[in-house]
Amino acid sequence: ASSPDEEWPEAEKAEKLARGAALKWASGVFYRPEKLEGLGHYRRRETQRNSSIQSRLKSTVQSYLEGVSAGLEQLRSAAQEVQSVCQDLGAARWALLDSADHFQGLQQMRELMEEHVQLASVVQVLPQIFSVHEVFSHTLQLLRGQRLLEAHAELMMVEQLRDDILSQLHIRGLSSAQATVLSYFGGLQELNESLARQLWDIVGSSLRLVREDPVLFVTAVRIIEREEKIDDTLLLEATFLPPGRPKGWRQKFYHVLQDTITGARFRAPRMGAEGPGLARHLAALQKDIVSELCVVKDLMVQCVPAHYNILSVCTATYHQALTSHLQEMLREDLDKQGLFLLLEWALRVYPSPEMMGHPDLLPEVDVSALGPLMSPELMDQTERRYVVKVKASVFEWMQRTLDVEFKEWFREEEPETDHQGFFQSALPAIVMQMLNENIQVAALITDSLQQKIYSMALEELEAFLGRLREALVQCGKEHQQDRTVPKYYISYLLAMLNNNLALSNSVSSLHPDTARREVPASLQAALDRMQKKATQLLLEELLLDLQPLCLQLPSRKWLSGSQLVGSMCEVIDKYAKDFSRVRKPVFTLLLTESEHLVASQYLRALLQRKMVCKSREERRQLCHRLLQDATQLRELFCGLGLDRSQQCLEAVFALRELICLKDPALLSLEVLGFTTKYPDVGDEHISTLLDIRGDVSREVRHVVLEMMAQHPQVLPEGYRPIFSTILVPVPELPFCLRKGKCA
Repeated sequence: ASSPDEEWPEAEKAEKLARGAALKWASGVFYRPEKLEGLGHYRRRETQRNSSIQSRLKSTVQSYLEGVSAGLEQLRSAAQEVQSVCQDLGAARWALLDSADHFQGLQQMRELMEEHVQLASVVQVLPQIFSVHEVFSHTLQLLRGQRLLEAHAELMMVEQLRDDILSQLHIRGLSSAQATVLSYFGGLQELNESLARQLWDIVGSSLRLVREDPVLFVTAVRIIEREEKIDDTLLLEATFLPPGRPKGWRQKFYHVLQDTITGARFRAPRMGAEGPGLARHLAALQKDIVSELCVVKDLMVQCVPAHYNILSVCTATYHQALTSHLQEMLREDLDKQGLFLLLEWALRVYPSPEMMGHPDLLPEVDVSALGPLMSPELMDQTERRYVVKVKASVFEWMQRTLDVEFKEWFREEEPETDHQGFFQSALPAIVMQMLNENIQVAALITDSLQQKIYSMALEELEAFLGRLREALVQCGKEHQQDRTVPKYYISYLLAMLNNNLALSNSVSSLHPDTARREVPASLQAALDRMQKKATQLLLEELLLDLQPLCLQLPSRKWLSGSQLVGSMCEVIDKYAKDFSRVRKPVFTLLLTESEHLVASQYLRALLQRKMVCKSREERRQLCHRLLQDATQLRELFCGLGLDRSQQCLEAVFALRELICLKDPALLSLEVLGFTTKYPDVGDEHISTLLDIRGDVSREVRHVVLEMMAQHPQVLPEGYRPIFSTILVPVPELPFCLRKGKCA
């Protein structure tokens, strides 16, 4: 047997700990002799505490032992009860095994019971099944009499009967019998189709019915909603879907309504896709759509459930149908009027208070949420097509105006004049009015179209000026062959200059933006070329009349004092009177160009047909004649209004000074001053002048030409050449005057 210490090691450990703790406490309390006097007190206190602890321990152990005793008693009682239950279960098992044969008879009774229940159900519905065909006939009569609600009620009853039978067969897996049931109820399909046809006919006539007989339309909507609820119920159960389900009649309602809207207006053939025919078609669309939407808003909305959103559906349908219809019409080859009508209708008329913004439709109808009728791409494409059509029309009108203009040139009367007596024609007014009208019309559509038309107008005006210039050239060639045709050639050239000035002053007014009215550089260049060509033709006429006189100088007769320059002045004065029929800027230009022409022709005659002075007296006479001629011509042009600072005749005076110089040794200095003032003068011109003097030695000539070589001149900016256009004969000299200048 083991010792108590081996059985309870925890007790031994606890005792050791207690002894150690007691020793530690005692050594701490009695470490001095005088403390031993309280030993009795400490002993009594510890004895009382030990007694109290032992009492609590005894009480606890006693309570624990009583609980263990009660538990053991309960376990003995439970064991007895379990043994009793096991005995009862064994007896029940043997009883069930003895009754197994009797259960086979109960299974047969169960099967008979189920068959009885099925037969009882069939017996209950047999009257309804036998009356199906009679119901079919009655329902058909109701449909023919448009008693749709009653017909639909009977139709639902028969469908419910068929669907219940098919559902039971489906549950029992008797799919082979479903074909027999469907065949028996085959008339349902015909009745459904007949009812559907009537419903869709009613929906197709809904806009008329809601005004005349809304009851029929409301009946159709009620039937559609009944069917929609049946569809929802069957789809929610999702166990068995009878044939023909879901019917989806509400969606079909929308389709029929949309097809009715689109088919009535947008699929009908249109008579006359251009001009008045198209305008009438668009006006009819505008009137009918507004009228029908008002019917939908005021009447149809009250006949259908709110969740149909019938007004929004109809508005969107009209919008989409119009979008497709416009695209279809734009596929045709419309003229400019047709394209303009479609653009104006889509952008201006459609959202205006006369149509979709009509007061009777607001605020329920808001087409701004549906987007534009024409996409930005289609809009740009249509605008470009319109610009092409307008361009062709403008070209045709301008060409016609040009043809009429030049036909008038060959009339036996002068061109018309304005209130100030200036020559003019209707050409600028016609051209500018035509271009301005097209630009203003385009402004009714969009700013982008207006800008496109403006750019096209400038291009066409530039091209027109080119054709006008070509026509002037051709007319000038014909006039050179016979100067009597046209009779008033000069007058019409002057009128053309006034017309060109009028176009130049008016073209800036075409710009849509009043703050940006500059004339494009290319167009201004075309206007300048036109003015230059007309001026050139006029100067050619002046030159033809002056040439016979210029051929007579210089000559001995001229030198002795003829009236040659007087005759030239008469010709110039005659042309100046004609030039006065143009406005001042052009008149000043013509005077300037005429004076330049006269001066250059005078100098050309003097240099090309040089007359060599044989004596000092002849040089004196030549200087006197040059002074008289130049003074007479200068006074003439001054009298006509051309300032002396603008005249080229000063070159004649300067040339005269070279001829009149008495000391040839000073010629180099004079020539240097002359070339500085007229930097386009060449060696050949100076050589010719020295030849005219007749007293210049080879040495002096060499010095003069060397001086010119050492002081080359550069043409200043804005300088107008006068000598560079005059070709003089090359002098035949036996030696080179200087390096690089062999005569």
